[in-house]
Amino acid sequence: MPAKAYARRRRQLMKMAGEDAILVLPAALERIRNRDTHYPYRQDSDLLYLTGFPEPEAVLVLVPGRAHGETLLFCRERDRDREGWDGPRFGPEGAVEAFGLDDAYPITDLDDILPGLLEGRSRVYYHFGRDAEFDLKLIGWVNRVRAMMKMGNKPPHEFLELGHLLDELRLFKDRDELRMMQRAADITVAAHQAAMASVRPGMQEYELQADLERVFRASDAVPAYGSIVGSGANACVLHYVANNGPVRDGDLVLVDAGAEYRGYAADITRTFPANGRFGKEQRILHDLVGRAHAAALEQARPGVAYEAGHLAAVEVLTEGLLQLGLLKGKASKHIAEGTYRRFYPHKTGHWIGVDVHDVGDYRIDGESRLLEPGMVFTIEPGLYIRPDDTTVAAKWRGIGIRTEDDVLVTRDGHKVLTDKLARSADEIEDHMERVRSGR
Repeated sequence: MPAKAYARRRRQLMKMAGEDAILVLPAALERIRNRDTHYPYRQDSDLLYLTGFPEPEAVLVLVPGRAHGETLLFCRERDRDREGWDGPRFGPEGAVEAFGLDDAYPITDLDDILPGLLEGRSRVYYHFGRDAEFDLKLIGWVNRVRAMMKMGNKPPHEFLELGHLLDELRLFKDRDELRMMQRAADITVAAHQAAMASVRPGMQEYELQADLERVFRASDAVPAYGSIVGSGANACVLHYVANNGPVRDGDLVLVDAGAEYRGYAADITRTFPANGRFGKEQRILHDLVGRAHAAALEQARPGVAYEAGHLAAVEVLTEGLLQLGLLKGKASKHIAEGTYRRFYPHKTGHWIGVDVHDVGDYRIDGESRLLEPGMVFTIEPGLYIRPDDTTVAAKWRGIGIRTEDDVLVTRDGHKVLTDKLARSADEIEDHMERVRSGR
């Protein structure tokens, strides 16, 4: 990601905030995993989006219109001893050069410098409630400015949620972001192809997870979220992450996994047969989910309400469930009352970007917002017939299916970023047969 891309985003954000504002963005905290070991560090998504700076113990301050520099970063200084333990640091000088900032200071100087930056600004944009300790520090700095009002100092008088500006900016992906997202999608496609190639009855779900995530790491990516590898009835658990069950002959395996590349996520789900062939009922339900996916995808174009894709998928799924006898009555009644949720309990997608469930409003003034070029979201219809649901015929029980792709809205329609991965039952079977036979 070129430094000019981050600079462009910062300029856009400061223009939205106005010249009498100040924006404060602290880095994500390091988190203890157990005793004195940490979880792998992942930068706060907003700070990552605006700078690309990867280190903890940092604060970005944007001061629109400031003559001596609008973009300031407070970060750790270079430390030969600590770098010997934890790896190299940029330091203030290196951060300015690497990330195109106006200036940078040691993080230890924040307490001395930030009150002066707050003085004379009428509005503070900040994410209150994310870090209680930093909330108190910021309030303390503002109070220091207020304490000097008799000397002519002017403290901020408005505190605004930063997300009101930044979330909308992040919703629309620029060309550099789309390049990263396509790379994340391509890595994820390759990982799912590897899973389809390696699956065998008798293996464990975690073995399949290992085959999948090896592709992530071999491509300089990491999992964007906890990979879901659910075989048989485990596929009916929406957020199944134990991945410790057996893969049996005749099972379908639902894999919901995505790579994160340079901070950008992909999110793909495929459901495929452990032995390479769908059973009769499995194929019927998989084809039904495929028709719902196609109906939702038809709605992915500018000017169409975001919710239209979900409504289209629900209509197809409900009609199909009625035809199969899994629901009884009228489709309109099931849709109006939401009784279809017994088999399809979730929405048909979400925004995706720096966060796998990315920021951005889905509704504006109570109405589903209209799709616009640059938005990226998932389409992921599914069906889940619980193994203990005795109200349906035994042949349907324990089947869980989801099909998910990442979709970019373009000027004249859409582009499926993950389109290279087999999707239909026929395509999946053909791919699995081809890779198993070495063709």
